Amino acid sequence: MRVLFSRQVREFFDTLEIILYEKGYFSFEDYAHKYADELFYDIKTNLPKRLHKPAPPYFDQYGKGLYYASFRVNKQTEWYAFFSKYIENGEIIYLVQHIENNHTAAQYL
Repeated sequence: MRVLFSRQVREFFDTLEIILYEKGYFSFEDYAHKYADELFYDIKTNLPKRLHKPAPPYFDQYGKGLYYASFRVNKQTEWYAFFSKYIENGEIIYLVQHIENNHTAAQYL
């Protein structure tokens, strides 16, 4: 099994720490960086083990036939990884195509 990330998702993670710091969610850039890195690592290592569900039609804008799995990072925030799953040379590939949290996506799930 392999977990891959689309270019858009990689760009999202590159800017996530900046956004978190600039909006005041973290007082120090190092903490925001650690938060983004830990979320990325959690998705990369644990996505295949997570319970996943088909994504509602609203998320078709990020890819057809997506699934999603949730990753809780604290009491207030849960992140959702939207991904497609396919088999290549007998190996299951998870391609993460979109990331959103409960503050922006919960009403659509």
